[in-house]
This record gives sequence, C-alpha cells and structure tokens, in this order.
Amino acid sequence: MDAIGEMRAFVTVVEHQSFAGAAAALGLSPSAVSKLVTRLEDRLGVQLLHRTTRRLSLSSEGDVYLARARQILADIAEAEIEVTRSRGAPRGRLRINTSNGFGIHQLAPALPDFIARYPDIEIDLSITDRIVDIGTDPADVIVRAGPVGDVAALSFKIADFERVVCASPAYLAREGTPRTPADLANHVCIVIASQAGRGWPFRTADGIVHRETTRRVAVDNSEAALRLALNGGGIIRLGDMIVAELIANGSLVPLLTDVHYAEPLRLSAVYLEGRHRLPKVRVFLDFLTERFASTPWRVAGLKSPASRPTA
Repeated sequence: MDAIGEMRAFVTVVEHQSFAGAAAALGLSPSAVSKLVTRLEDRLGVQLLHRTTRRLSLSSEGDVYLARARQILADIAEAEIEVTRSRGAPRGRLRINTSNGFGIHQLAPALPDFIARYPDIEIDLSITDRIVDIGTDPADVIVRAGPVGDVAALSFKIADFERVVCASPAYLAREGTPRTPADLANHVCIVIASQAGRGWPFRTADGIVHRETTRRVAVDNSEAALRLALNGGGIIRLGDMIVAELIANGSLVPLLTDVHYAEPLRLSAVYLEGRHRLPKVRVFLDFLTERFASTPWRVAGLKSPASRPTA
C-alpha cells in the first residue's frame, strides 16, 4: 500500500484508539494495520505512537503529523467529492457525537425525519456528557454547548439554550415552594457534579450573584438528575431543551424565574476543516439549522407566581 494508505491507517488508529478498531473500520486485519503504521514510522524515521498493553498515545512528532495527515486526507476526500458530487445523493456512515441533554431530548426524536430524507446515510450516534476532543474522536460532527476551544476545528452556532430552575408538583406540595433564592437553603437541590461548588446564579441589585445550595444531591448525569426531580427528589437547574416539554405538560414547575439568571449558552456544531464539504456532513449541518435554529424547545414566558424580583 502507498504512503496515503499508511497515512490513513495511522489516522484511523488514532481515531479509534486501537489497532483492532482501525482494522474493522478499514476492512483489514489488526496485524496488517500495525504493519502499515510501523512502515510509516520506519519511512519517517520517528515514532508516531507510544504503544503499551493498555493504551496508545501520540508522540510529539505524531501529534504534528496527525494534524497534517488529517488535512491531506480531507483534501483528497474533497477532491473526490468535487468530481463525484453530481453523481448521486449523500451517502455513507455519518458519525455524530453529542451530549445527553440535546441528544436524548432533541436530536434523537428528530433523527427519523433525517433518516427518511437521506436513506443512503447510515447513522452512528454517540451520546455522552464526557468532554470530547474533535482532534482524536472519530465523529464527523460534535454538537456541544458553550465555547469551542479547539482551534483546529470549525464550528457554527445552531441555537442558544437557557437553564431553568424547576421541581415536580409532588416535591413542592411536600416541601413548599421557594419564594426567594435564600429559601433554597431549606430545600434539596440536585446539582450536576461538574457544576458543584459554583452555585446557582441570580440577578440582584449588585449584579449576578451565585448562591451556593445546601442539602444538595450531586449527580454526574443530567438524565439521572432529571429522573430524581421528576420523582420528587428535589429542585434541579437544567437546560430548557431538556425540561421544556415537561414544564409544558405539568410534570415540572419553573421556579424563581423573575430573579434566576438563565445563563444563555451557545449550542454549536463542531467539525474538522474540510469535513463539512462531505455531502453527508453538509446535509446534516443544514438539517440542524432547519430543525433547531428556531429553538423549538423554548418555553415562552417562564414566570413563577411564587417568585419575587429581589434576591
């Protein structure tokens, strides 16, 4: 196999973090993939990968080579696309990585329409709240909230979402309704473990103040936090894309909306340069804009009658 084949084998090993995974993706045996990477290292005269029995990691030379190799492979794919673009509909395996909240409550319900529209595209959907590096993850598109820190990636804004403080009617009937942020000290507040210690933000005459919650439950998964709240376990603060439908049907009640700072966050699609020119990726990015740019989950006028405008 030529230099491009060796390069592709190396990039695929990094993306899958194993020779076995790369072999399955390339339709080769693990030993064949290992030989290709070894041949590449021998030809370059450097070690690109540190191999142990438990994991693979990039050497400093491998890190430099990976970025250039990805760009070269993307340019090759783009050239082939330009030649064949007019010959057929988007096709192939589309690898998507997104968070629990957006993936479960928004993207998964919408995907059947996308699948029906593009029958030649196969979907590989990974849903996790784990921080994902677009440089090493094999995903074509990663959908995440907040700032995009990867300078090697491109991104575009899909929509904004906001956070909402809410609880189930059963919890409020049993424990009472907090009327000011100070009242949260007497309630069970369920927080996402990654946000523990930051407090919940509220508007005051002195600006935004983060109020630390007490008697709290820390959960490392937003879905588990949501289930706890739905079953009367406490008060949660989650994105409106997660709780909007539950608020609309009365399963959750918004709280302290006059003083709570909703902390708007950007929801972005992130992808490596050149990847967006692949037809399967291009139509998926268009679908994200079409379906979610209007923030269809937004709950209008979240006003709790129990709230007062001072914190």
